[in-house]
Amino acid sequence: MSVLVTGGAGYIGSHAVKALRAAGEDGVIYDNLSGGHAAAAARAGAPLEVGEVHDVARLRQVMAAHRVDAVMHFAAWLSVGESVKTPLTYYENNVGGTLAVLRAMVEEEVPHLIFSSTAATFGNPVETPITESHPQRPINTYGETKLAIERALPHFERAYGLRSVTLRYFNAAGADPDGALGEDHDPEIHVIPRAIDAALGRGSFAIYGDDYETPDGTCLRDYVHVSDLASAHLLALDSLRTGGESAAYNLGNGRPVSVREVAEAVGRVTGRPVPVTIGPRRPGDPAALFTSSAKIRTALGWTPRYEEIDIIVETAWRWRAAHPRGYATEGQKIR
Repeated sequence: MSVLVTGGAGYIGSHAVKALRAAGEDGVIYDNLSGGHAAAAARAGAPLEVGEVHDVARLRQVMAAHRVDAVMHFAAWLSVGESVKTPLTYYENNVGGTLAVLRAMVEEEVPHLIFSSTAATFGNPVETPITESHPQRPINTYGETKLAIERALPHFERAYGLRSVTLRYFNAAGADPDGALGEDHDPEIHVIPRAIDAALGRGSFAIYGDDYETPDGTCLRDYVHVSDLASAHLLALDSLRTGGESAAYNLGNGRPVSVREVAEAVGRVTGRPVPVTIGPRRPGDPAALFTSSAKIRTALGWTPRYEEIDIIVETAWRWRAAHPRGYATEGQKIR
């Protein structure tokens, strides 16, 4: 049996595939390569099947050919700002595409799903740290599309016996400590690689608002290493295969770090100054957003290995230094 990883040529998906292979699992990547990279799929070590997430017939063909018994579903669009501007396409891709995956799973009798969700389903926090019992009230289209699937999954279990584990990421960050995989988005929207780019002289690092009610006035966020996210997926897979119940878990370090502290960490790790510009607050940005992962630590034994922000930044820096223009520039290093 094998695991189908939709979006497995992307940032988090490729790290999950690498973790699967290291654990002796057979995995197969399903990706249209619109945001993922064939080089990432090759480095992750699993076969790549190119296809669209809406193509039920193609999905069924791949599931049958590889004797798939579980799906890790990463394939989705993830820009909050873009989702607000183009909600139609986000619903078509994130909701419609996931429903196509679920249809293929039902028709091929694939019983286990690990669903990639997000802290954006919670919206503005009522209290922190955010636990799984926190109200889910998204304030953007991206969060709404993920929550729509979360709400659908219990119905699929009752009707078709499809059990699932939902993993709600906070801020995925860092890169494979072995150096094989990293973060390569175009455009780059995540905080740490943007700060690294600023340290490399590629413009300044924009901080949106420095007048929040936080210790240094900038937003507090919870950064969780991408390899720790990958390990949580393996634990979720094992739980489902051994009869564990469907569940939803928050994934984060529970250690709030301010945006300014990220810039300072990048400066320490790279030895290069990070030029900063202060802009106005962005609508919908809460002052503090961090979680408690006590539930998954207790239920599945998840233990993050890379918790300190400097360690997370260091792995991201090593990747960027070795791949200054991402997967397209093998062998070109920053000096």
